[in-house]
Amino acid sequence: MTTDATDRTVPGDAFHVFDTTLRDGAQREGINLTVADKLTIARHLDTFGVGFIEGGWPGANPRDTEFFARARTELDLRHARLVAFGSTRKAGADVAADPQVQALLDAEAPVVCLVAKSHDRHVELALRTTLDENLAMVRDTVAHLRAHGRRVFVDCEHFFDGYAANPAYALDVVRTAADAGADVVVLCDTNGGMLPAQVQAVVRTVVADTGARIGIHAQDDSGCAVANTLAAVDAGATHVQCTANGYGERVGNANLFPVVAALELKYGKRVLPDGALTEMTRTSHAIAEVVNLTPSTHQPYVGVSAFAHKAGLHASAIKVDPDLYQHIDPDLVGNSMRMLVSDMAGRASIELKGRELGYDLAGDRDLVGRIVARVKEQELKGFTYEAADASFELLLRGEAAGADERFFRLESWRTITDQRADGGVDNEATVRLWAKGERVIATGEGNGPVHALDRALRTGLEQTFPELARIQLVDYKVRILEGKQGTQSTTRVLITTSDGTGEWSTVGVADNVIAASWQALDDAYTYGLLRAGLHPEE
Repeated sequence: MTTDATDRTVPGDAFHVFDTTLRDGAQREGINLTVADKLTIARHLDTFGVGFIEGGWPGANPRDTEFFARARTELDLRHARLVAFGSTRKAGADVAADPQVQALLDAEAPVVCLVAKSHDRHVELALRTTLDENLAMVRDTVAHLRAHGRRVFVDCEHFFDGYAANPAYALDVVRTAADAGADVVVLCDTNGGMLPAQVQAVVRTVVADTGARIGIHAQDDSGCAVANTLAAVDAGATHVQCTANGYGERVGNANLFPVVAALELKYGKRVLPDGALTEMTRTSHAIAEVVNLTPSTHQPYVGVSAFAHKAGLHASAIKVDPDLYQHIDPDLVGNSMRMLVSDMAGRASIELKGRELGYDLAGDRDLVGRIVARVKEQELKGFTYEAADASFELLLRGEAAGADERFFRLESWRTITDQRADGGVDNEATVRLWAKGERVIATGEGNGPVHALDRALRTGLEQTFPELARIQLVDYKVRILEGKQGTQSTTRVLITTSDGTGEWSTVGVADNVIAASWQALDDAYTYGLLRAGLHPEE
């Protein structure tokens, strides 16, 4: 574990990006990180280029203690400094004899972030001590850690609520921390209820009245954590605390990625190493994988829908100049523009989507018109191509060729489900197909009728198309469409398939869920064979 950043491409100390995913972010419901997970996330954050990584609270739980022990030999940080989190000494205790303070030193992290009470009611009701003793706890702990060579930040918990209740005392805590040697005093909106204008006014006052270097830590309970963080920067804060993807307790914390993107691209501040911003989308998704949460598709900057365009009016303008409907070039953050094909699509949407898929449609107005009409007709039936690019590409190819291109033709399929007396269920499917001029009949069993149908299809075709052995279904979604009630409803099925090198999605719609599944399976295997370089027979 490095004790300081040595890479010359790292921005200086004038502005801090401080990540607390491993500590505050890990408090999100549904996240349970192992030590190995924390080490992996730390490496991702360091590669991304944050200045500080808060690793956890050593001494408070065995997992965080182990993390810091392993970090000493397993982490080689190029950009970030590791931070140990902890509290001030206990009321009435000798700081040198306080085991929690000693655990912070034993962690051997170069930076310590202390949490301190700054709300008078919390001091009296939670700590059950006097206001003066709380100031002494801050002063003693900061000075003790500084005397042992640690850089110290102080998080003033519940600062904004405390400032509203007793501004003089809240400011005393800030001054005490700074005078004792704290490098940064962080104002925390712990309950997440502040609004940007309020944050800006308070931070501006604190900066002017104390002369301390000020940071901001914003929770997102009012939906304003990112805006509050940037408002604090506008007011003079030079240290921002965030979590990857906004993970955190309750509704979360200020999201690292939109905060950093705004600082770099909107404010013109250099807060990451050269070239690191283009790693933003990859980093966001990689961390989501480690914590085992699906990446938010609509997250600003890094979501797969962040630069997705659907309406025909937008697409017409984007065809002229993408900047007309995009606030930044998505390449700057490692993302990409996507065109969505839907019943709102016009000619420009289809042309741009075709270009994205490798087809130049600009010179064939009749073909574009047919594709637009076909898409709108299909979506009236319940199809959606926004999340089914492979089905759309097959539709496009079929219109361009004047015929539906397939490697096999269906004669019929049948599924049987038997409920046994012992409670077990047997599922069997039979398919009758034509492939390369041969009639094929195959049967398959599975743990459900769709699984059985998939196995029957695979059994019937794998001898003719051995390429199917590499193709696997990886996701299956069913949605009941509006318009009919209950079991009479129309069903939409979306299937995601992989060949080990990439994934594609297909769609089927029918009154019967198995029939809808067959349509999506048919498209999935047809597209997979096209990806494998095969061509349908004439």
